[in-house]
Amino acid sequence: MRTPPPTADGPDDVEARFYEALRRGDLELLMSLWADDDEVVCVHPGGPRLVGAPAIRASFGAIFANGAIPVVPEQVRRLEWHGGAVHHLVERIDVPGERGSTQAAWVIASNVYVKTAQGWRIAAHHTSPGTLQEAAAAADAPGTLH
Repeated sequence: MRTPPPTADGPDDVEARFYEALRRGDLELLMSLWADDDEVVCVHPGGPRLVGAPAIRASFGAIFANGAIPVVPEQVRRLEWHGGAVHHLVERIDVPGERGSTQAAWVIASNVYVKTAQGWRIAAHHTSPGTLQEAAAAADAPGTLH
């Protein structure tokens, strides 16, 4: 049984808690944000489609075994409707480099949120490897999704 997340007023709140959980490596907080539905889905960059909370939990547990993820969401584009939302964004991940330096890695992400009886929850998190050029292009893109 999952622990309910802190009260979330909307998809932006759930998204903020999701990225906070990634930065803290907090598996319990992260999993509490997902919809209680057998069809929730997650795709990590270059990875397979993971369907259901047990598969998603196992994948993030393995990731967090290597430490928290220093991720910063940027360039968020929102498409919202009554009871649902899609956020498309760029994730900047600061990766440790040589001699204490850091390098930015880029991931293109889509997050799908649904309003449930328990409040707003994540239904899908889909990510793909990105490049600095794609991140820059996303910053220049119009803010309207068709």
